[in-house]
Amino acid sequence: QLQLVESGGGSVQTGGSLRLSCAASQQSRYMGWFRQAPVTERAGVATIYTSTSSGSTYYADSVKGRFTISQDNAQNTIYLQMNSLISEDTAMYYCAAGRRYIYHGFPPAAYYDSWGQGTQVTISS
Repeated sequence: QLQLVESGGGSVQTGGSLRLSCAASQQSRYMGWFRQAPVTERAGVATIYTSTSSGSTYYADSVKGRFTISQDNAQNTIYLQMNSLISEDTAMYYCAAGRRYIYHGFPPAAYYDSWGQGTQVTISS
């Protein structure tokens, strides 16, 4: 079974930056980042199609222009560069990987087969 290990969470002030990493034990067709704040549902943040040469990416509207998802295929690792962080970005961030035969779009959580343990991101004013 595919294993995912996240790292890079922490606490920063509003306007700061953080970079999350997620190392996978094997390649998947797509990988993504989700986040969940207390008493809210888990929500998609960004997706990257790791099985395609173009590495197509998709973002939630709330993070477009501030977050960037990228991949290092040689290491089966994806990253989430988060800039201009705001208090609303405070959440537990989860990495996920999926195997369905899809190659574009923003897959919902149900389309992912493997999940990491999560890493906390806290933004303070």
